[in-house]
Amino acid sequence: MRLFRFGPEGEEKPGVELQDGTALDVSAFGQDYDEDFFAGDGVRKLGAWLEQHKDNCPVVEGEFRFGPVVKRPSKLICIGLNYAKHAAESGMDVPKEPVVFFKATSSITGPNDPVIIPRGSEKTDWEVELAVVIGKKASYVNKEEAMDYVAGYALHNDYSERAYQLERGGQWVKGKSCDTFAPLGPYLVTADEKLDPHHLNLWLKVNGETLQNSNTSDFIFDIPTVISHLSEFMTLLPGDVISTGTPAGVGLGFQPPRYLKAGDVVELGIEGLGSSRQEAVAYKAK
Repeated sequence: MRLFRFGPEGEEKPGVELQDGTALDVSAFGQDYDEDFFAGDGVRKLGAWLEQHKDNCPVVEGEFRFGPVVKRPSKLICIGLNYAKHAAESGMDVPKEPVVFFKATSSITGPNDPVIIPRGSEKTDWEVELAVVIGKKASYVNKEEAMDYVAGYALHNDYSERAYQLERGGQWVKGKSCDTFAPLGPYLVTADEKLDPHHLNLWLKVNGETLQNSNTSDFIFDIPTVISHLSEFMTLLPGDVISTGTPAGVGLGFQPPRYLKAGDVVELGIEGLGSSRQEAVAYKAK
């Protein structure tokens, strides 16, 4: 299934896109796409419910806002330097084990919402990434079993403020967690779909210029390795999001580096998962 959430910020409803492209409001199912939904085998139950009730579901028509595909997960965990060429352009060695950092969940936003350049920022950067959504509680998971814990996949832009990340001391999380720095969606494509997450094209453009163009077959650490590794250090909860790293082509890697300014338009997509678009806007005090 292709799950999505739609509506004004903070008032999103759950939806499903059928194979023929029809978008349905499935609010009557009674659950949003949150930790309880995934923990309760919600993907399977929703599929069974749709077989009986899809003809009675309202059709979502016209223009609407896509919300984040998961409602406030407990964790948004990122893997750094997971493509060899990106490690090289960053001037860093290929890691011996996954590089792990967090983004604050308050950075999550809708896939087509504006990205806010933080106050005083001159180094806001882009990163197209494949996100993996966890479907059930995972602790000390073997690689051979790891894919059984995946609920589905989504498109993620891991925006980064490089000065905050690399020049301000402490951990990378400071440069990763600004508001709007994690557009997630438009769709959560469930793991039962015929989609090979280790062989997906992914791309990103800035103002129409293609800057990232790669394939997840270039992962240094594949998804089972990442899930197993993370579950050694923390319990993964249903609905948690793991962002699997970005390929070469980020602004930091250019000579000289290229960063976003107000008015720039970022477009990105992953094969089978849809695309998203964010316009960069300057921070304004509320």
